[in-house]
Amino acid sequence: MSVSFHDLSASAQLPAALFTRTESDLSFFAGKVQPIIEAVREEGDRALIRFGREFDGVQPDTFPLRAQEHEFDQAFQRLAPEVIEAIRYAVENVRAFHEAQKPEEMWWKEMRPGAFAGDRHVPIDAVACYVPRGKGSFPSVLIMTTVPAVVAGVPRAVVITPPGPDGTVDDATLVAARLVGITEVYKCGGAQGVAAVAYGTESVPKCLKIVGPGSPWVVAAKRQLSHLIDPGVPAGPSESLILADDSVSGALAALDLLIESEHGPDSSAYLVTSSRRVAEEAMAALPGYWAQIGEKRARFSQQVLGGQHGGVVLTKDFATAVAFVNQYAPEHLEILAEEPMAVMPQIRNAGEILLGPHTPIALGNFVLGPNAVLPTNGAAKTAGPLSVFDYMKRISVGYVTRAGYQELATQAKRLAEYEGFPGHALAVSGLRHALLKEGHHE
Repeated sequence: MSVSFHDLSASAQLPAALFTRTESDLSFFAGKVQPIIEAVREEGDRALIRFGREFDGVQPDTFPLRAQEHEFDQAFQRLAPEVIEAIRYAVENVRAFHEAQKPEEMWWKEMRPGAFAGDRHVPIDAVACYVPRGKGSFPSVLIMTTVPAVVAGVPRAVVITPPGPDGTVDDATLVAARLVGITEVYKCGGAQGVAAVAYGTESVPKCLKIVGPGSPWVVAAKRQLSHLIDPGVPAGPSESLILADDSVSGALAALDLLIESEHGPDSSAYLVTSSRRVAEEAMAALPGYWAQIGEKRARFSQQVLGGQHGGVVLTKDFATAVAFVNQYAPEHLEILAEEPMAVMPQIRNAGEILLGPHTPIALGNFVLGPNAVLPTNGAAKTAGPLSVFDYMKRISVGYVTRAGYQELATQAKRLAEYEGFPGHALAVSGLRHALLKEGHHE
């Protein structure tokens, strides 16, 4: 199958079509998810079990929606020891990164003599972590979504994930959950899973926020339910840009172009370069790589790289390639350049930046430490990676001493009178002084 080649070498224009993603237009999914959401709201667990059979191919007529303790135990018995070790290694790195990222519980600053203000950081009471399963099993997503929740101190962090045909959760996801310290894993995915944690059912707890990547069905459900549950970082189908200058091997660039393109046909992936040699070498190398990764993932990659949301983009110069990156605002950006550190300051919009030939996206996705749940569909222009901050909220704190009060009160009274708020002004007038004196607070 051929690779989509976008030759922009003779033009300074960047076609708008190259910046669209599969989630850019969710109108089809919006109509489809509404009856699913309504069914969960009205029927609760019964709807989740029915949708498990209908959408996820679950064979049993019924199944426990919450993963049982013995299922976790069996998962450890079945999973290969080397995979358990890899999961443990990833958990350690991701935990270390987010512990370093965690803010101090409270900070103070003396704004004026005797007047103090600051912030308290408090964990959110209940957060749902979405772990997809439609195109495979993803313990790495569980790690990325739950570790910062545990580090932040969320009192109730739960996982929702689609069940397999036998009505169970995949072994690696259960192993990862236990290693992180998560005990609540619920077997519901898609729009019905989002609705379950938005409304709460007999088995699934209502949560205040949902985090984690998902299909357009999940993204559409999050948007429709955003009045009930905070939808978190806008993380939809995966996407990546490989930015390459003329110093690198096109075959290496193609190797890393595979990473996100193999996720599924709804992904987006481009190699962006000003070097025709790099572009041609990459396109020549891809068929050989497809032959090595298995029919299913090769088919996904071919659909992406040969379709409307992927391929190779050749720009007229490297500055234009950088401009493409900033306009696209990719989820993942990998810079393959002679001096990647010198290129990095030119990048304003990206969910993550991975520098140099020894930092492929695969390391960031699994074990490096920074969170791999990243903003998609251009949201990296205003949003950042999932972090410990997404599981916490700030509460402003103020404290004014008797000595510091009068100066602030004088200025506040002037502003209150100007804005036409006599109640505000009265609260900081001489009446307050009299009441404080009368109550022996002076």
